[in-house]
Amino acid sequence: FDTAEEWGPGMPLIYPKGAIILDVLKDFWTKEHRKAGYELVQTPHVFKEIVWQTSGHTEYFIEHMFPVDLKGEQWYIKPMNCPGHMMIYNRRAYSYRELPVRIGEMGTVYRNELSGTLHGLFRIRSFTQDDAHIFMLPDQLEDEIVKVIEIVEHFYKTFGFQEWEYFISTKPDKAIGTDEGWEHATKALMKALERANLTFKIKEGEGVFYGPKIDVDVKDALGRKWQLSTIQVDFNLPDRFNINYLGEDGQKHTPYVIHRVIYGAIERFLAILVENYAGKMPIWLSPVQVIVIPITDQHIDYAKQVVENLFKADIRAEADLSGERMEYKIRQATLHKIPFILNVGDKEIEAKTVAVRSRGNKVEFGVKIPEFIVKVRKLIENYE
Repeated sequence: FDTAEEWGPGMPLIYPKGAIILDVLKDFWTKEHRKAGYELVQTPHVFKEIVWQTSGHTEYFIEHMFPVDLKGEQWYIKPMNCPGHMMIYNRRAYSYRELPVRIGEMGTVYRNELSGTLHGLFRIRSFTQDDAHIFMLPDQLEDEIVKVIEIVEHFYKTFGFQEWEYFISTKPDKAIGTDEGWEHATKALMKALERANLTFKIKEGEGVFYGPKIDVDVKDALGRKWQLSTIQVDFNLPDRFNINYLGEDGQKHTPYVIHRVIYGAIERFLAILVENYAGKMPIWLSPVQVIVIPITDQHIDYAKQVVENLFKADIRAEADLSGERMEYKIRQATLHKIPFILNVGDKEIEAKTVAVRSRGNKVEFGVKIPEFIVKVRKLIENYE
């Protein structure tokens, strides 16, 4: 990636290999959330000022927003996906029988962060959030929190993190909502973690003004802690957007709403993964999973055939067809931590095989291409 003053600090250009990893992260997120019953949506990058007045952003967050003047009418580029999800919920009336409703989005947002706070991909002005909002009945709150925690646990284990910690932030001095609502929501957060057999710490009075929340701090391979996932009960937006459902009594009621992220900013999550793995990404996340190196120019056509076969099996592969010596190519592929290096020469062409060099292992000769494909596909499908 790159970011520069000339086109805008904090506005990163993501290069092809980084974009591949981001796509893999998005695909995994999408697959897991569809399985968990989320309706995935897409919302615009800009809304009229009235939307942000309704949400309260123009009152409380305007210094972080990018204004757009369209023929004298004030619009704003979105700093959050939340208002769009509220409006999508409001597209029709819901009965209590239809709740919970889970709405999710991988949406790019823009925040005018102070230039002195910008840092690599860890703090940028344009980033993609994996936002989701769950609309539910009061007695569904605890169960829905448990389900979100299960997603959090599944994601962290899949990405190979070894240690993470849960925190609950409770009601601050200045807050909206009723005492009963805060108490119900806070107890639900606690009980959900207890049901999942997870320990947690309380941050008394450190909740945001619109509801209690769970934050999750993850420790990377270097022992550094990163705040990633958040499970936030929101008393603010449902009220501002007049969110309701038709209850069993025939009356309109305000649902409980959870706002939650798993990755947080996906670009920041990518940066954390790169640091955590020290660049040695698991096979399923590696932008290049296999590189094919012909011994001489006479073996280039066969190398291309091997790459084509790998492509057809949905394996990310490329051939090094540069004029460098084979030893140099192998050294470069090793430095780039590519999981599999395949060498092809006269023997491999004659036998329709490849010589396989995997990370930290000796070269395995005479490997049939279909057998190699089965092996790699299994590793990818098992998130290894």
